[in-house]
Amino acid sequence: MEEKIIISSKRDALDAEFKRLMIDSERWLNIDAQNRDAYYKTRNGKPLEKDVFEAVSQRAVGTSFEGTIKLISKNYFPDIVANNYYGLEVKSTKDDKWTSIGSSILESSREDGVERIYMMFGKLGGTPVEFCCRPYEEVLSGVAVTHYPRYQIDMRLEAGDTIFDKMKVPYDTMRKMEQPASVVVNYYKSLLKPGESALWWMGGDDIEESSSPVGIQLWSGLKEEMKKDLVAQGYAFFPEIFQIGGHKKYNRFALWLILEKGIVDTSLRDRFSAGGREEYPLFGKFVSIPKVLGRLRDYKDTVIDIINRLPEKELKGFWQVPIIQDNRIEQWISIAVEYLDQSGEDRNTVESVMRNILFGDFKKPKEGFKMAAERKDIYGNI
Repeated sequence: MEEKIIISSKRDALDAEFKRLMIDSERWLNIDAQNRDAYYKTRNGKPLEKDVFEAVSQRAVGTSFEGTIKLISKNYFPDIVANNYYGLEVKSTKDDKWTSIGSSILESSREDGVERIYMMFGKLGGTPVEFCCRPYEEVLSGVAVTHYPRYQIDMRLEAGDTIFDKMKVPYDTMRKMEQPASVVVNYYKSLLKPGESALWWMGGDDIEESSSPVGIQLWSGLKEEMKKDLVAQGYAFFPEIFQIGGHKKYNRFALWLILEKGIVDTSLRDRFSAGGREEYPLFGKFVSIPKVLGRLRDYKDTVIDIINRLPEKELKGFWQVPIIQDNRIEQWISIAVEYLDQSGEDRNTVESVMRNILFGDFKKPKEGFKMAAERKDIYGNI
């Protein structure tokens, strides 16, 4: 009994010392970020893991952890291990926020022997860059499903608001279960509202790769404000919806709604082009334009804001282009007009209308002026 008490007392002392090391490392990184803000803004993923490793190693000098800090090179969890017992997971975001998506709830790649883990989070999008370090289980607010169920991170999460508090299952209990997914499944099933249905993977514990949110609901059950936001995102992310008559033009948007938002819409076409065509006043006369272009008027401000705010990497994926130009709106116009042109619309007319909708006082171009849709260098292969 006395031996157990001594071992427990030593472990408590090491726990407290590692906590101090984490606080000291966070403080040091924040001071360094103030002096090298531009440097840290370029760091994420593996490079940032190395930065944090070097910082922790330096701050560990003179402590019980000196010489025991290891950077795990493989795709193991967590990223950094100390004394073969403590761990540090490194996450970051290029945005000015303290939230992100974390690691898998299954923790199948967890390093053997690691029992206590902290989260070091870099908020690289703010000025200055900031770091925050807290115990891992204290910053996990929920579960999202991308390629597989992963924890949602919130570094400003209040005590008592973690996903484990909500599920009433401690983190250490859940991570040691053979089927931890069953706890998550049962919890989210209990939250489903009338009109929502469980995802396919909620029928069992064996979660394979998927790309789905936790619940599915119909478009008709959404609030009007959310409907407007989603239509604006459809315009911003999927410019192929400007195609006329293409039976596949809504496929990517429909799939995105299901996989990323958990929303099914059986009448997606009606959100953009029900009614076919309309008359639009341009240069002192009316011109016939597709309804999908005319309806842009209702969403133009939100569309512009979405395009300008979205991270470049995501925008390249949505638009399926190799680069994002400095003037994102011009590039979006070019892609959208190209789809309209391919559908048989007069490119000068539809671009003039689009610019009039987006910018208001758009003047008729002079003779010989090349519209954006004719400048092939602005958009890539679509």
